[in-house]
Amino acid sequence: MTGILCTEYMTLTPEKQWENATWLVTEFVLVGFSNLPDLRIILFTLFFLTYLVTLSGNVTIITIIYVDQTLHTPMYRFLAVLSLSETCYTLVTIPNMLAHLLMESHAISIAGCRAQMFFFLGLGCSHCFLLTLMGYDRYVAICYPLHYLVIMKPTICLCLGALVFCSGFSVALIETSMIFSSPFCGSDRVEHFFCDIAPVLKLSCAESAGKTLAIFFLSMIVVLVSFVLILLSYAFIVAAIVRIPSTAGRHKAFSTCAAHLTVVIVHFGCASIIYLRPESGGNPHQDRLVAVFYTVVTPLLNPVVYTLRNKEVRVALRRTLARSCWVFK
Repeated sequence: MTGILCTEYMTLTPEKQWENATWLVTEFVLVGFSNLPDLRIILFTLFFLTYLVTLSGNVTIITIIYVDQTLHTPMYRFLAVLSLSETCYTLVTIPNMLAHLLMESHAISIAGCRAQMFFFLGLGCSHCFLLTLMGYDRYVAICYPLHYLVIMKPTICLCLGALVFCSGFSVALIETSMIFSSPFCGSDRVEHFFCDIAPVLKLSCAESAGKTLAIFFLSMIVVLVSFVLILLSYAFIVAAIVRIPSTAGRHKAFSTCAAHLTVVIVHFGCASIIYLRPESGGNPHQDRLVAVFYTVVTPLLNPVVYTLRNKEVRVALRRTLARSCWVFK
């Protein structure tokens, strides 16, 4: 009897295996935008062009900060790290999404799904911590300008940056391990265009209520603690700015924070909508729409905001372009 079951088990298709009268899923199918077959080419073109602009913008920011000596300050080094992190963040989801818009097969292995989720969550959590660090940087620069270069010296910045990414990927490792600790059975359809927490967790064979609650509280800690720390930084910043006697001084101080604050509002707003709900993913169509915003549109916001609203970056860009034109003459 055991041999018959073993033989039957080995002859099943690679998509599913039979064990104890339960279909065990060995690969997933990302539903993505399969319900919009007539719009696939349009969506591919739109997302591809947006992706190119995002990559170009982030590479431009990194290059300008690296080349221009006037931008070799902690604030702009953190911005360069943010741009590099955004580039990696988009690489995790968008190329796969673009490929699936052109291909008939939307399959992804469980190992591939686990890797995608780990890097997506790791970079997402790291963004929260990095934006918190950038808020602290602005707090030190405005509230303690005379001690800024001492407090935010390169070695300290390097250690803080390493701590940000170690913390972010540690959270991702815990959440990913919890989700993939039990097998998946029943349906193999992931109601998303990438492996996100809620749609994958729904396919788990084991009771997922406890995991869902634990992941919810962990996500709440990451998002809310980071956001509260940023609010505290800006509370001290505003208190310091209103004490500046000159209008020009106050305007300059506010302008250095405007771009960062814009990115913070959008990033934490999207994170709250998706992850700060006990039953995240209640409506797959709405969640996919929000996910398009924070995986495609939000990464575009970083280079646009920091180049259009930041005078020093604009000046450095013009100076770099002028220098390049002079070299090629």
